Amino acid sequence: METAVDPARGLPAPISRFVLVRQGTVELNELLPGPLVTPKQVAVSPVPNLLPLIKHRPEEFPYVVAEATREDAEIRLEYVGRPGPAAVEGVRGSTEDISKLSAGVDWAQSKQQRRTEEIWRRNAEEVAGQIDRIVDSSGARLIVLAGDIRARGLVQNQLAEAHKPLVTMIDSEPRPEDSHQQLFQDKVQERIALQWAAEQEQIMDRLALQEGQANPESAVGVGAVVHALQQAQVDVLILNDKALSDRQLLVLASEPWVATAEEQALGAESLGRVPAPTALLRAAALTDASLLLVPDGVLPGGVEIAALLRWPTGPAAPGGDAT
Repeated sequence: METAVDPARGLPAPISRFVLVRQGTVELNELLPGPLVTPKQVAVSPVPNLLPLIKHRPEEFPYVVAEATREDAEIRLEYVGRPGPAAVEGVRGSTEDISKLSAGVDWAQSKQQRRTEEIWRRNAEEVAGQIDRIVDSSGARLIVLAGDIRARGLVQNQLAEAHKPLVTMIDSEPRPEDSHQQLFQDKVQERIALQWAAEQEQIMDRLALQEGQANPESAVGVGAVVHALQQAQVDVLILNDKALSDRQLLVLASEPWVATAEEQALGAESLGRVPAPTALLRAAALTDASLLLVPDGVLPGGVEIAALLRWPTGPAAPGGDAT
């Protein structure tokens, strides 16, 4: 542990850290920009408590920031809650005849004007192609275009149709001065927050639509959600961790990973009881479920946990396919 927490030199303060050590091996050592989101914690447990990490970085949110001119661009792949870009790529286009002639030139020079426009378009096409490749490989959920107003418009036009809805424009150009850089980063974070809020609203809308359905694709309450997690049925776990902090669940060494009582362990070895949020987050991770943490009052009916499911609950509807 002493080795793992060496000072994070070269990174701006404040910065936090999440370290997980298992049997003498450092399994996870994450540097997290910003001050601690939760109080400092040191704990020994049969399974890792990932809640402090998730509170600081709720989910993997990759996004692309591209600063474009009419001849080149810098494209950065970044992740929310991680210091610095994960990747930086430069695109250098053609600079031949990159500038248009001034207004009022002889009509014979219109050919050169058209050539300049074509060079701009080709350069933008190259930038857009690189952005498309990064988005496809990373699963980026937002594309921030900045820089020259004409260049970023051309880049947006050349993006794949599936990626165009991810685009947001920022008018200010990220300049070297610290004040301008901070202003630019604040605008990027604002767009991320808006995107995040829209996605969370869609999740809650999906949950509301399931209410009253005969065979809902949702589960509400600890018992129903644990049952769904045991079957790897949960697509999105929606959790008020504060409301569940005093409750404990069994964690299991193998599938079905979590249980409310020994008789639900289905023969799996019990590792002991831990706080319910720890057990639920572990089961969600092991069954590839997404997570949404919510505060008091968000879930309907005063419940503390719900889930959107990969397939409906309950018996087949009358007349439906029994298979």
